[in-house]
Amino acid sequence: MLTLNMGSHLQRGRWMLLAMLWLLHGALLLGIESPWVHPLLLAHLGLFLLWQPLWRGERRVGGGAFAFIMLAAMVAMFWLNWWTVALWLTGLFGLVGARIFVFLDRWTRLLYLSVMVYLLAVLLLWVVPNLFTAQSTIEVGHILMWYALPVLLLAMTVLPVNKELSEGPQTVDFIYGLLLFMLLALVVLGSLAFMTLARLEYLDALLRTLFLVGLTLLTFGVLWNPRFGFSGLQVMFSRYLLNVGTPFESWLTQLTEAAQREPDAAAYLRRAVSLLADFPWLSGLSWQSPDGGGQLGKFSDHAALVQEDGLRLTLYAKRPLNPTLLLHIHLLVQLISYFYHAKHREQSLRDITRLQAVYETGSRLTHDLKNMLQSLLSLTAIAQSREERAQQLLQQQLPLLTQHIEMTLTKLQQPLLESETPLLALNVWWGTLRQRNQHQVIDWHAPASLPDKNIPAALFDCIIDNLIDNALRKRQSATSITISIEIQPEPLRLIVCDSGDPIPENIAANLLRSAVVSENGLGIGLYQAARWAEQLGYRLTLISNRVGKVCFELRDNEGMKGRRI
Repeated sequence: MLTLNMGSHLQRGRWMLLAMLWLLHGALLLGIESPWVHPLLLAHLGLFLLWQPLWRGERRVGGGAFAFIMLAAMVAMFWLNWWTVALWLTGLFGLVGARIFVFLDRWTRLLYLSVMVYLLAVLLLWVVPNLFTAQSTIEVGHILMWYALPVLLLAMTVLPVNKELSEGPQTVDFIYGLLLFMLLALVVLGSLAFMTLARLEYLDALLRTLFLVGLTLLTFGVLWNPRFGFSGLQVMFSRYLLNVGTPFESWLTQLTEAAQREPDAAAYLRRAVSLLADFPWLSGLSWQSPDGGGQLGKFSDHAALVQEDGLRLTLYAKRPLNPTLLLHIHLLVQLISYFYHAKHREQSLRDITRLQAVYETGSRLTHDLKNMLQSLLSLTAIAQSREERAQQLLQQQLPLLTQHIEMTLTKLQQPLLESETPLLALNVWWGTLRQRNQHQVIDWHAPASLPDKNIPAALFDCIIDNLIDNALRKRQSATSITISIEIQPEPLRLIVCDSGDPIPENIAANLLRSAVVSENGLGIGLYQAARWAEQLGYRLTLISNRVGKVCFELRDNEGMKGRRI
């Protein structure tokens, strides 16, 4: 229903515009001395009031608008002359030109362009010649008014205009309309100046004026966006528009410095609002945000409310705010809101980073505790056995268990400094590993001698213990599974294999990239171990995943780079 109403309103506006032009044409054909010209122009003025885009048709006319309408009607009735008609046509030309960019339909634009051509022809070839008493041009204009321009009006009547819907009330580009008005007035007055000073005929004076105006516009077009090093009038004009009482660049620099200097979003917002309050045209302001609110200065009757994503600012000006200043206010508040929400996101990222560090450290500590409990359970089983080697095994394993407990307690006291992993010689670590797991059936493969290069023992213990534990879980369901551990020093590679079933494809695809869900919990420990390895310059990968050969490899990244080179 709304669409039909808007479309019919646009069609009514078109017919009112054409009827208004036909009445104007009839009045100008009769001449200003005719007794019929006054009622025709009054009807023309009435249709203009129904068509015009300055006030919405459904609104009540205020006192000022009514006074203006009465004044225009009195001028049309008692002070009607060619100067009044020329001024009216010039204003109507600027108003029609200011509306031409409102519509996107090409037929509607063609209609308004035709109206502009009609008004320009009537003004320059009929009204102004009668104003300057240019008889030769009046004869040409007489033919134009009786034969050519009615054909143009008929063509405008039959133009196919789509039912284009303009969003909201149809606006008028005031600056564009004012420029068209001044340009056409310059053409008329320039022609008068050439006729008076150079003693030229009207057509010669008009052609000279049009040539000079066109040359001036061409010069301004070149200077507006030049290509020879000069910055151009466009940059100067944009810089002038962006200057709001103080240099915009200076204010923006202070705003970015405040964003870099202030630690949190609330402190930044207070600083940014204080910078905004320094503008001389502001008497005060108030704000509301998720971090609280406040106010500065004094309130006034001229307020502007701007709301951007939870940030609500009310600015109170000393004088009424014009549209340009309102545009600047919205731009400045958008900048403040952008930096404010950026500070919030920065704080959220810091919190997430801290939580992630605590989470990863806690996950690794959980696995360390699990491994220690498993070792303690094994030692308890050895202590309860009656084997002759039980006492010897206890003496060998208890110092290692004590060392693991001390390292875990250190991590618990300083969890964020866990990256400072203690180093241990590779040959010593390998011997300790074999001794710690000597009661397990594992095939060990290593060169005759290992170098004494230092490695992060905690990382290697965490990864090896997880891989051995996962392999031992497979052996609980199939006792024939074999487990092998191989170490290669140059480049450093540590390979753990078992002969069990392969890891399911849906789990293996994301095994070392994220935490995965499985029946036996496989995934979270290896994921944390892989992330820890990357942080310390190593890489944990699944190099084989087939029946009878499931292998993981821990490799030194520096060794991999050296081999590729």
